[in-house]
Amino acid sequence: MSTTKDFIVEQLKEQIAGFKAEVKHETVGRVIEIGDGIARIEGISEVMMSEMLEFKSAAGSVYGMALNLEEDRVGAIILGDYLGIKEGDEVKCLNRILEVPVGNGVIGRVVNPLGVPLDGKGEIQADKFYPVEKIAPGVITREKVKQPVQTGIKAIDAIIPIGRGQRELIIGDRQIGKSAIAIDAIINQKGQNMKCIYVAIGQKESKVAGIVGKLEQFGALEYTTVVLAGASDPASLLYIAPYAGCAMAEYFLDKGEDVLIVYDDLSKHAVAYREISLLLRRPPGREAYPGDVFYLHSRLLERACKLSQEFGGGSITALPIIETQSGDMSAYIPTNVISITDGQIYLMPELFYQGSRPAVDAGLSVSRVGSDAQIKAMKKVAGKMKLEAAQFRELAAFAQYGSELDKDTMAKLERGKRLQEIFKQGQYSPVPVANQILVFFALINGLADDVPVEKISDFEAGLYKYAASSGAKILKEITEKKELSEKLEAEMKSLINDYKSGLDYLIK
Repeated sequence: MSTTKDFIVEQLKEQIAGFKAEVKHETVGRVIEIGDGIARIEGISEVMMSEMLEFKSAAGSVYGMALNLEEDRVGAIILGDYLGIKEGDEVKCLNRILEVPVGNGVIGRVVNPLGVPLDGKGEIQADKFYPVEKIAPGVITREKVKQPVQTGIKAIDAIIPIGRGQRELIIGDRQIGKSAIAIDAIINQKGQNMKCIYVAIGQKESKVAGIVGKLEQFGALEYTTVVLAGASDPASLLYIAPYAGCAMAEYFLDKGEDVLIVYDDLSKHAVAYREISLLLRRPPGREAYPGDVFYLHSRLLERACKLSQEFGGGSITALPIIETQSGDMSAYIPTNVISITDGQIYLMPELFYQGSRPAVDAGLSVSRVGSDAQIKAMKKVAGKMKLEAAQFRELAAFAQYGSELDKDTMAKLERGKRLQEIFKQGQYSPVPVANQILVFFALINGLADDVPVEKISDFEAGLYKYAASSGAKILKEITEKKELSEKLEAEMKSLINDYKSGLDYLIK
């Protein structure tokens, strides 16, 4: 009897010793104020900055993000419809920083900044989830920008080259072709081994639908993700949209792949952040913008980089867009972003209305990476073109006064007129780099000097067609070798002269 009792006691002791109570700890608070997409919450003192919150309301669950950590309360933004939330509703901390689905499942899709599909093609099959906010890679992990991103836009590839890992600002007034440049650059990445992400911030849904239609038409949607925070969406979604797009890009960066990301546009992003800041009662700074608006864009754009081979060799190339008011580049947001980026493509309204499209101003546009982002063949033919393009505008302004000009100045003016015509390009018609090099070679070597200015576009189109049939070997050699030998230059010259011999408007 005593043995049985001892055995039972030992068994009970073992079970008690191995017992672990599963205690689920949850941090729960309540809403004390709600309105305009902003909630003030008490009772969640353990919450982290940027932590996801779940609001339980009669209409269901809505997510938010903690943004203001104050002594006795927390200020949060609501990432969705806040009208169903009321004072006293329960708020639960989810113990994870705001994150979005990433991976191959988001490619070819239109999603909102939370990764929720908007295209009606079913659920996103996410490989992983990445936090929307992340510290940018350090200097040690990066290498210099040296590989080109071919945009297919002649004026940009020749005089304002963009490299993989670069941040190149597109700046100008409204409705003069900023988005068009970015979309053309995305279309030209077909077959270039580059993923693309287009982040629409505060754009009209109808405009974005048109862009998605064009990307689909040109076969570019198969390697592109569109992140849409539309004009009718709350400011909170506009605020997180570019960070969410960047997180999606970072998945491919970590895999050693190349990504091109467009932020269209960061002016509306700053306005959305300003709205949130004023509602959260954050202190204003210069020009009544919050003092940390520089950090708003710098922590986003610094995440664009070219990693060294030791760290995978991937890259994120960023094309942020900024809208100016009457060409004022010295305003608060433009100067901020200019100081963060590696150059800018400035679009001039006067050029746009004169019919020079894309309306790229060669004088105010700059690439701080320069010819490092060009292949040797392009570097050779485009070397003097930026200077000639800038000089032409100055000379043209001087020539308006009707004074007599010397022979050299007249020659520069004539060359400049042809250069300006060559730089004109229709939308959705990117030009392969080999074709660009061929036409620039003709221009800088004087082979187009006898072509009337009004016939330059016909000359160019005809040259591309002629080269496709009679000079396919030359174009292939330029594409593969990426540099011009003396033999290849002689063949190019012969090809252009053969083509010109058949032009009736050059026959004297």
